[in-house]
Amino acid sequence: MKIINLANRAAVFTLILLFVFQSCSSNNDTTDSPVVAPDKISVQVDVIGKTAEMPNGDGSGKINLKIEAPNAKSYKVVVNNETKEFTTSNFSYEFTQPGTKTYTIDVTAFNGIKYINTSTTVNVFVARKIIWADEFNTDGAPDSSKWGYDLGTGNGWGNNELEYYTDRSENVKIENGLLKITAIKENYQGSQYTSTRMLTKGKFSFKYGRAEVRAKLPAGGGTWPAFWLLGDNIGTVGWPACGEIDILESVGNNPNVIHSSLHSPGRSGNTPDTKTTTVPNSTTEFHIYAAEWDAENIKFYVDDNLFYTYKNSSTTPFNAKFFVILNLAMGGNFGGAVDPNFKSATYEIDYVRVYN
Repeated sequence: MKIINLANRAAVFTLILLFVFQSCSSNNDTTDSPVVAPDKISVQVDVIGKTAEMPNGDGSGKINLKIEAPNAKSYKVVVNNETKEFTTSNFSYEFTQPGTKTYTIDVTAFNGIKYINTSTTVNVFVARKIIWADEFNTDGAPDSSKWGYDLGTGNGWGNNELEYYTDRSENVKIENGLLKITAIKENYQGSQYTSTRMLTKGKFSFKYGRAEVRAKLPAGGGTWPAFWLLGDNIGTVGWPACGEIDILESVGNNPNVIHSSLHSPGRSGNTPDTKTTTVPNSTTEFHIYAAEWDAENIKFYVDDNLFYTYKNSSTTPFNAKFFVILNLAMGGNFGGAVDPNFKSATYEIDYVRVYN
């Protein structure tokens, strides 16, 4: 009886295995549905604010993109040298470079590894708008949320300057709607002069746009006022690898001559990338000193008169974020000899503005 029972059990077990094997074989014979490539694609671009009077939009620079591609599961859009990937067929983008420009938009629709692509162009108008500013309308110390300070002896800045930079009210304050940076002849911490160097490092930096200052320059042999930009990555790559854009420099020993320069590797100290222009009455009247900067050019202006264009490229440091600096140096390699009768001089700034 035991032998028969064992035989019966073995037969049942064999039947179960056979059923399982057949079931697995049946499942394996089932093939997945084939992946179907999107066979057509269309792209509709709507420019925000587009009207008959404003055919390139309302100046916001915004567009909406609608993609139609049957069977597509994901999309890639390349626009303005940026690549965006997403799974919805609607896409919004904002252009920021001012002016009216034509942009190419490349669109690829995917279903797995299969895809289809197309390109289109769009004309977009972007209005100039302020992205950061200080109007210096509140008397007292400058806004600490916008400005910090480099403190210490001018010898530490690599130009053999004679001043000691402070954040004292004697050297920097806002009064009657003007920022006033004053250089003073006095013995202070081993230096013969004091002044201020203020900067937006760690508080604000930007890549591309227009930076401008409305200012009245100090008078006196040895004064050296400046408005300039320095690469945000100076702490990691050092100078001049970080790049420097000098929008305004002037020296009291050569009054009314405005220098605009760029410093970069191999073109640092006595850089060949520099131009000058003459601005009569720069120490008695306010003028606007500005630079407009993009991937192709950096253009320098005084009172909106262009006097220098630098050709930018991908090989320069001028394609990253930069912060803003205002300072008044004394003497040094560029400022030259200080007038022995010098007592003090003030660099007056009405505003600093940065636009997109």
